[in-house]
Amino acid sequence: MTVLKEKIKKDSRALIQDSETKDLLSRSLQYLKAGYPIHFTGPSGAGKTSMALALAKKRKKPVMLIHGNHELNNKDLIGDFTGYTSKKVVDNYIRSVYKKDESITETWRDGRLLEAVKNGYTLVYDEFTRSQPTTNNIFLSILEEGVLPLYGSKLTEPFVPVHPDFAVIFTSNPDEYAGVFHTQDALLDRLITIHVDYKEVDREAKIVSQKVDIKEEKAKAITALVADLRKGCKKNGPSLRASLMIAKLATEGDIPVDGDNEDFKRLCKDILGHQLSRCLDGEQPLKEAEEMILRACENMKVTE
Repeated sequence: MTVLKEKIKKDSRALIQDSETKDLLSRSLQYLKAGYPIHFTGPSGAGKTSMALALAKKRKKPVMLIHGNHELNNKDLIGDFTGYTSKKVVDNYIRSVYKKDESITETWRDGRLLEAVKNGYTLVYDEFTRSQPTTNNIFLSILEEGVLPLYGSKLTEPFVPVHPDFAVIFTSNPDEYAGVFHTQDALLDRLITIHVDYKEVDREAKIVSQKVDIKEEKAKAITALVADLRKGCKKNGPSLRASLMIAKLATEGDIPVDGDNEDFKRLCKDILGHQLSRCLDGEQPLKEAEEMILRACENMKVTE
């Protein structure tokens, strides 16, 4: 849990909390206090995970983090028997009497979900739609009946009651993303789903400026370039992460943020080329993407 606490501390600092972000966190915290789970959904790179971790920190409870994946199953969530423990007692107190008592018991280890439910942690289930819907069905009982069923665990109790302090925050990418499963309506009906989208150019520029320590005018030129290219994508376009990469590498490499500079154009093509080509349908998507990037560089404006 120590490593996770450090990650939450780092991520919550990394989240630039402008007025809109603060308002969203405030509303979401009220929903959690009322007993409703929160679901942040939106495109990759929009800041959903950072938002979820910042919200979890506001509850001032221990936080458990689970990453969704298609191999996640009930044993991962609930727990499993991990081996055997052998205990041997030899009684030779009386010389002529030899007594040996040996017992073997199975060793159980709680899964992350069970640990969170029993102890009232805040659970952040990141990209939960990457897990099989059958795996996520376990949350229906948690959210509706307030119990965690101990499916196939060989434990004597059929379920564990949910601690009153337990809360869960989900994040997900849209259904059209690769590796994402369609979520059952029964689960979505129990969540308050909030769409987290890319921010406006000015807001993204402030984030880039503060995180990379670059002048806001240059940050705005970069975020405007990325946002312009993003418009040409139906899905999976370049995100704020791309803007941060360009700003950081330009700063560290002493590359001018200038659309006429060859080094800057090369940097933009390296970072944005593949991302942009994935959402183009032409016969030569990478070539088309690089041409789009060069045109965007030509139209860059940096106001000093």
